[in-house]
Amino acid sequence: MLAISSCLVGKKCRYDGNDSFDAELVYQLQQAGTGYIDLCPEVLGGLSVPRIPCEIVGGAGREVFEGTAQILTADGEDFTDAYVAGALDALRICKEHKVTKVYLKSRSPSCGCGEIYDGSFSKRLREGNGVFAELLQQNGIEVVAT
Repeated sequence: MLAISSCLVGKKCRYDGNDSFDAELVYQLQQAGTGYIDLCPEVLGGLSVPRIPCEIVGGAGREVFEGTAQILTADGEDFTDAYVAGALDALRICKEHKVTKVYLKSRSPSCGCGEIYDGSFSKRLREGNGVFAELLQQNGIEVVAT
């Protein structure tokens, strides 16, 4: 079983109220006959749509779990707890469905894999994973950034 970020299948759950529909990816999954579930860890964590944009400040997903980084708005409002709760709930769902691979939206503080925004709200990127991508990798689930 596979999982995919809800925004990639066309659900309007991004911070700005839009989606990031990836028609080619959805088509490939349908053609392969592979079953998949979609999920949005930010919505699972109780965040609204739309919501204030956030970035990881002080590190990446690993550092969030270590307690040395936070997920903040540009004004400094802390949403770390909601992001962590959503990532944990999304992982639980993945385990229930025996998911082995997850396609995630790149650069997100939740789903970014390999690179995320650097916490300066200036659209600069840094190496690292979002909290959900980090949690998946720590639990042996393959992550593919799109």
